[in-house]
Amino acid sequence: MQRDRNKILIDSVKRLLRRGALHHLRKIVNKTHAADLSMVFRALSLSNQRILFDMIEAINQKGVLFSELDEDTFLDIIKEMNIDDIVEILEQMPTDDVADLVGRLPDDMSSTILEKMEQEGSEEVEDLLRYDDDSAGGIMVPDFIALKEDVTASEVIESLQKEHQDVEMPFYLYVIDEYERLVGVCSLRQLVVVPPETPLKSFMTTDVFSVQTSMDQEEVAKIVASYDVLAVPVVDESNKIVGIVTVDDVIDIFRQEATEDILKMAGVGEEFVETKSIVKSTRIRLPWLFASCIGGIVAFFVIGRFEESLNEFVYLAAFIPVIMGMGGNIGTQSSTIVVRGLATGRLLIRDFWPVIFKELSIGLILGIIYGTLIGTVAQFQYGTSALAISVSLAVVLSMSIAALVGSLAPMIFARFNIDPAVASGPFVTTSIDIISVYFYFHIATLLLGI
Repeated sequence: MQRDRNKILIDSVKRLLRRGALHHLRKIVNKTHAADLSMVFRALSLSNQRILFDMIEAINQKGVLFSELDEDTFLDIIKEMNIDDIVEILEQMPTDDVADLVGRLPDDMSSTILEKMEQEGSEEVEDLLRYDDDSAGGIMVPDFIALKEDVTASEVIESLQKEHQDVEMPFYLYVIDEYERLVGVCSLRQLVVVPPETPLKSFMTTDVFSVQTSMDQEEVAKIVASYDVLAVPVVDESNKIVGIVTVDDVIDIFRQEATEDILKMAGVGEEFVETKSIVKSTRIRLPWLFASCIGGIVAFFVIGRFEESLNEFVYLAAFIPVIMGMGGNIGTQSSTIVVRGLATGRLLIRDFWPVIFKELSIGLILGIIYGTLIGTVAQFQYGTSALAISVSLAVVLSMSIAALVGSLAPMIFARFNIDPAVASGPFVTTSIDIISVYFYFHIATLLLGI
C-alpha cells in the first residue's frame, strides 16, 4: 500500500515538473511529509531536486528532509546553498541529527557552520562529534530531563512546564544524586499518579538499564528491543548521564545494520549503491568481486588437473554446474541464517558447536536427498552406475561441507570481533565452488578407474 502511494506521488511530481505546473507542485510539496519527499528525491535529477527543495516553506520540514536524504543527495543539495541558510535549518533540528549531517561535510564547511551556529547548539554538536559514529555516544540525544532525587512530584511538573518545554522526547525522568550520577528513572505516568509532595526517590525505579558512551550502536539497539523501553540513558565512566538513545534511533539502527549486512553478503559493499553514479557503483563493487575472480581462477586450475578425465569422460562436465550450484546455495543459506541470528541476538558465540552441528546435519540430510535425486538422473541418462555414485557422493559432500563452511565462517569472524557479514557472499560461494569441483573429480577418478 505504501509502495503504491509513493509511486503515485513520484509519478505526479514528475508529471507536474514536465508541465511546469509549479503552483500545484508547491502545494503538493508542502503537504507531503519529508520522509515521503525523500523517496521522490531519489527518482529525480539534481536540478529537479533543487526546484522541489526551494519550494519547501517550513524550515523544520527542510530539516527532516535533510536527515532523510542519502549522503550523496544531501551533499549535492547543500553545495549550492548559502551557509547562513544551512545554519538556519540545522538550528531547528535535533542535535544528534545535526551532528550526523555535519560529520558528512568537508572539514572547512563543517567548521564554518559550527562557528555560525548558536554557541549552546554548536557545543552540543561538537561534543557528539567526539564519539564514534557507530557508538552510543555518536547516536545519543543530549536533550533529556535529569532531576535530583529529593525533588517532589509537584516541583517536577512545574519544572517540566517552565524549563523543559524544548526537550525533544520526554519519555522518562532520570533521577540523579548530589554527584550527578544516575540513580533511578520514572515515567511520566508514575509522576502524575502519586501525591504532589512525594519526592522522586520514593517512587523512582532504581533498576535502570544504561549504556556506556563507547558501546556499539547495534548492542544499544538490542538492549532497547530486549527490554521494551522507549529510551535508554547513556552514561560516561563516572555514571553521569550525558544523553539518551530513543526508540526512533533504534529503528534506524536496525534498518541500517540490516541493509549493510545484506549488501555485504551480496558482495556490493556496505553503502547504498542505487543512488550512486556508474563510476562510484563500479568502484564499490570491484574489490568485492575480486574474491570470486580469484576463486574462479583456482577452480580453473583444479579442473585443469583432471583434463585427461574430462577428455575420456566428457559427460563429467555436465554435472559440474549443478554440484557447484547446490553447494553454493546451501552455503549462502547457512551463512545468512547464522549472520541474521548473530545480528538479532538469537544466536550467541557460545552457541558455536550446537550451531555448527545443526547446520552440518541439515546439509548432510539435504545432500543425501538431492544427491540421490541427481544421481538417479545421471544413471537414467548415461546408464553408468559409477558416474551416478560419483555424482551422488559429490553432491552429498558439496552440500555438507558448504553448510559447514557457511555456518563456521560467520561464527569464527564474530568470535574475533570481525563483522560476520563479510564472511558471506563471494567468499563462501567461491570457497565452496573450489571444494565441490575438487571432491567431484577425485571421487569420479577413483570410481571410474581413470
